[in-house]
Amino acid sequence: MKTGAFQRVMFAIYIAIFFLYLLGPLAVMGVSSFNTSQYPQVWPFEGFTLSWFSDLFADQDMMYGLQMSVWIGLLVVAISVPVGLAGAIVMTQIQPRIRSTYYLVVVSPVLTPGIIIGISTVVFWRQFTGVTGTRFLYDGVVLTVLGQASFISAYCMLIILARLQRFDRAQEEAALDLGASYPQVFRHILLPFLKPALFSAGVLAFLSSFENYNTTTFSILADKTLTTVLAGRVRQGSTPAISALAVMIVAATLAGALVYEVVKRRADAAAARRQRAAIAAEETELSGDAGAVLA
Repeated sequence: MKTGAFQRVMFAIYIAIFFLYLLGPLAVMGVSSFNTSQYPQVWPFEGFTLSWFSDLFADQDMMYGLQMSVWIGLLVVAISVPVGLAGAIVMTQIQPRIRSTYYLVVVSPVLTPGIIIGISTVVFWRQFTGVTGTRFLYDGVVLTVLGQASFISAYCMLIILARLQRFDRAQEEAALDLGASYPQVFRHILLPFLKPALFSAGVLAFLSSFENYNTTTFSILADKTLTTVLAGRVRQGSTPAISALAVMIVAATLAGALVYEVVKRRADAAAARRQRAAIAAEETELSGDAGAVLA
């Protein structure tokens, strides 16, 4: 076999192994969710059924955990994105000699193990609420939101910071020279520029919160989320209803990614049309001025 053909064969084998490793578990779970077998399996395929999906919706603990995970995820987004935005803006404004120290401090929660964050969150807020008389805040949902937001905010900051580094400060200076205030510059110039990064940070924050287990298992206290419910169920043995849940989550994630890509492409196309129209108008104005000079 020639060298070129051998390389193509090896590359094809590598790609096949890579996608088998990546998508194989998802394919097995997807097929097992439609198999009538009482145990999650692909072969033998005993018959097609949708009963595992109806069993999933009838499972009160699973539905309650799902609702709590969604609710906690939305609260984490509401905290993490503004905190990440503020951290990114401060990063670009502080003096360069302390920037590396500031960066190390704000990113350190990402490097901390989740179980440490969960335990420290419970210990700190138990002491804090006891001393301040705000014991009503010592709640599983509140602690989980605070614990998750403490490190998910760093993820959001990194995403927003990457976008912010491409921002042209001359736009801000031009707006300020024309009489705009700092809040107006922030609202009408900076926020529209950061909108894609803010959306990406919000999606990442929600997904990170939704699938988090290490921190949640300590901070949720007597309450429960979807991940803690699933962990308890798996210890007792997996069922095809869990496969059905995985199929629904993967389908929802793919649908969200597809919608985001469509919206992004339409926005890019609209921006390109506006840019072409501006260039055409500028060229028309220049040719008109040239004609007037020649006349």
